[in-house]
Amino acid sequence: MPTSAAGLLSAAYNDADRTIDLRRRLHREPEIGLHLPRTQEMVLEAFADLPVEITTGTRTSSVVAVLRGARPGPTYLLRGDMDALPVHEDTGLPFASQHPGAMHACGHDTHVAMLLGAARLLAERRDELTGQVVFMVQPGEEGFHGARYMLEEGLLDVVPGAPVSGAFALHISSTLESGSVNVRPGPMMAAADQWRMVVRGRGGHASEPHAAADPIPVAAEIVLALQSMVTRRVDVFDPAVVTVAHIEAGSTNNVIPDTAFLEGTIRTLSADRRADVVAAVRRVATHIGAAHGLEVEFEHEEGYPVTVNAPDAAAAVLEAATELLGTGAGQLAPAPLMGAEDFSYVLQRVPGAMAWLGACPPGMEPATAPPNHSNLVVFDEEPLPAGVALYARMALDALRD
Repeated sequence: MPTSAAGLLSAAYNDADRTIDLRRRLHREPEIGLHLPRTQEMVLEAFADLPVEITTGTRTSSVVAVLRGARPGPTYLLRGDMDALPVHEDTGLPFASQHPGAMHACGHDTHVAMLLGAARLLAERRDELTGQVVFMVQPGEEGFHGARYMLEEGLLDVVPGAPVSGAFALHISSTLESGSVNVRPGPMMAAADQWRMVVRGRGGHASEPHAAADPIPVAAEIVLALQSMVTRRVDVFDPAVVTVAHIEAGSTNNVIPDTAFLEGTIRTLSADRRADVVAAVRRVATHIGAAHGLEVEFEHEEGYPVTVNAPDAAAAVLEAATELLGTGAGQLAPAPLMGAEDFSYVLQRVPGAMAWLGACPPGMEPATAPPNHSNLVVFDEEPLPAGVALYARMALDALRD
């Protein structure tokens, strides 16, 4: 008989101590980037007693585990990311980071712990699975394109003859009501691109600007023009964010420098808008420079694509959250977030969804709690078993006879 929603949630809470223990051990030993040897070791230890087939990455510390159901069928993927951020933790938690300058400030430690909890629940229910579950444990989500490396190494074809046909990921948030599950169809998170530019002028004495070619006012004009470009040229129903985050020029008070350096980010929610805005930033900068007789060198680095949830998958998340956690727990997110996620690479290839699990700490308000990426962020651990159950429910529903 299929496991009921109540039975699944109860099993997840009965196993909560192991979930929280793994989360705290991961939190104490954060690692950054694509190579996370200690984190990978703890993940492999957690999988060791489960009936899964393990593959590790060749270019990264990734882990892929395949759980085969009682009958052949399709393959469904569950993702958890495991890298930390270069942030010095100041939470004062008893299990705070032991590595200065590194912190699980985005909650990836909770993602891995919930994913492994779901693996335990699903391993106990293999007879309910028609097909395979792939557990994707990835490094390098924080700007290192870890998911792309895993795809290049054959992630979606890890089960010969049964490629991955659906996928789900859960992301924790300290600024959402604890225990809520937030998802939406279509764009869930933005594409993220980086840009850099150098305004090349001609240095000189600050008392004689007419004898130089000052790049600083040209850089300032570019900054203001970019803001006008967004508000006047970008459709509010297909939005973009252009932020200048770093400006550097000169070294003292009486010298006009040769160059000014600017860099920032572009966030968009569609491929067409993304291409249009990148071209517009280049055009505005180079033409303003030309108007003043200065050269502008522009460099664009493509980041993560838009994270797009399949409508059917988003609806399945809302249904599963309601069944598991009650009416009102599953919430339709009113708008996308302009942050970016490399689970977008997976969702470009297979239909699926990424949802947010609220974990605002007790005694705090979601609107004012320290957010993800803050050195003060704290996540409520109480809803972690709910996340475990949701991961497992999504796989069970996808692989039901």
